[in-house]
Amino acid sequence: MSATVLEARALLLDMDGTLVNSDAVVERCWRRWALRQGLDPEATLRVVHGRQGYATMAALLPDRPMEQNYAENRVMLAEETADTEGVVPIGGAGAFMAAIAALPHALVTSADEALAQARMAAAALPVPEVRVTAELVGASKPDPEGFLKGAAELGFDPADCVVFEDSEAGITAGRAAGMRIVGVGPRAAALAPDVHVYDLTRLRVETLADGSIRLHVDAR
Repeated sequence: MSATVLEARALLLDMDGTLVNSDAVVERCWRRWALRQGLDPEATLRVVHGRQGYATMAALLPDRPMEQNYAENRVMLAEETADTEGVVPIGGAGAFMAAIAALPHALVTSADEALAQARMAAAALPVPEVRVTAELVGASKPDPEGFLKGAAELGFDPADCVVFEDSEAGITAGRAAGMRIVGVGPRAAALAPDVHVYDLTRLRVETLADGSIRLHVDAR
């Protein structure tokens, strides 16, 4: 067993794969899309996690007009918002969210507001008051814009923030923002986050006298 302690002033939380397990929905929707495009569904699923849909489409179909990607992304978001079957919380997410309820934290997700609300509700998790959703950024992860906006909204320097992420795109974004990374779940294990946990049961949150946050991470 190994334990790590991280200190921060604020926490920036991805949603899918980090707080909410939505893999079943993501796989259903993107498999259908891949088959319609004549693409290999398994190869497609290796690209989708952590990005906005239009960015995934652009990566997979680089010669296609972006206007078409934006249009299909709107359809995809509607499909995903309507489909919450199998959406469940990541292990320990409920207790973790309760532990940080009074601490500075923000949701930074590639989902839009409607999808974020639907999935957090399906997982019975509270929606953070501060949110950076797809509508509020000009560039998808792996661009750091979302995390930088989250830090600014909370009023903290990037170096004072810890990011919770599961995907390559998200971890790349957090690192580019100059933040430390807690990688969550199996996808994050090979991506060299500062510390890795398989779920959120491996965390204990301590509030220090000056209001800063100490994360005790059991990284078994």
